[in-house]
Amino acid sequence: MRHVLSILLQNEAGALARVATMFASRGFNIESLSVAPTEDERVSRLTLVTSGEDVTLGQINKQLAKLVDVVAIADRTSVAHVERELGLLKLRVAPGAVEPLAREVGNFGARVLDEDPDHMILELTGTEEQIDGFLADLPTGVELLTVARSGALVVSRGPGSLAEDLEFLFEDVGPVD
Repeated sequence: MRHVLSILLQNEAGALARVATMFASRGFNIESLSVAPTEDERVSRLTLVTSGEDVTLGQINKQLAKLVDVVAIADRTSVAHVERELGLLKLRVAPGAVEPLAREVGNFGARVLDEDPDHMILELTGTEEQIDGFLADLPTGVELLTVARSGALVVSRGPGSLAEDLEFLFEDVGPVD
């Protein structure tokens, strides 16, 4: 089963490396990972996607909780949330494919960031399935040259923040979502 974890980390050098090392040393796979500071400069939010049975996820949570840099962990999979991914796509476009590609760009709500006579860079924001669907529906004459994807980013629905959703949060860290 696919799990989306929100992990609050102390914003210190090496914190992300310790999380990644824990996954690698225990044979857990990271499918996607995104990390950035929160509104509290002392804390970073790491959004991580992994797969495994509930027992495996329990092991992951226990191991993460042992890391000194980890402030809090929440599995967002079963919580109502908004999930998005950013994709930057570089395409080679044959002259006859410009119009069909323009229709696909409009249908998917993509944005053209850079364009020249035979190349185009697009920005596409959506779910993993939407971005995969766009890539699968590229018109004939369009060649995918480069894909850069952010991986999943999630925020729970409703008025609460991640900190409020958690049962435990270190006292010295203010509320963050």
